[in-house]
Amino acid sequence: MLKNIFWSLIFFPDQVRETNLPYAPEHKTKTRKRIVECARILFNRHGFSEVSIDTVMAEAGLTRGGFYNHFKNKDELYAEAVASFLNGRGKTWRDEAGVDPVNGGPQTVRDMIESYLSTRHLGDLEGQCPMIALPSDVARATPEVQSAYEALLRAMIWLFENNLPEEPTKRDKAIGLAALCVGGMVLSRTIDDDTLAEEIRSVSKSLALKQLETGERS
Repeated sequence: MLKNIFWSLIFFPDQVRETNLPYAPEHKTKTRKRIVECARILFNRHGFSEVSIDTVMAEAGLTRGGFYNHFKNKDELYAEAVASFLNGRGKTWRDEAGVDPVNGGPQTVRDMIESYLSTRHLGDLEGQCPMIALPSDVARATPEVQSAYEALLRAMIWLFENNLPEEPTKRDKAIGLAALCVGGMVLSRTIDDDTLAEEIRSVSKSLALKQLETGERS
């Protein structure tokens, strides 16, 4: 009996420990973060509807039973995965691009456009903004999932609006820039023809930068 328990602890550490043995709060926090990050990457790669709880937990090296220690369902996991992008991968991406979302002014808007509509972002299937990977899935999803997606879109609009020059049409311009950024990348990802995809990305970036320059000159 003792031998069997010993071997199960060696070969099935996550399963045994998660279900039977207590862990410190920091362990649960680390495990939750691992699940969220694996889910974010899988959702980006395959879409929300194509990724199951079993797939996420297998990617994280855990069992399905452990999922419910952290989340009530896949919708809640998606909401947290999207939120985590802003302060995780998204923050790293903004830092690398030199984007100051609070006090950067028009240069922040320019940096955001350049980075978001870049060839690097187009090719980054795992680290991409969730708004690019999941729009069709979200349109058919639950209100909880739609709210998480909307919050990310609102954050982008806020970043643009907060840093554009003061003018009566500032909010309209911020929404237009967000639409060009997200819409341009979604279309570029949808097209099989690499040449056309690159044209869409490049033209979207040029139009967005022209919109910004119009506001800077006025």
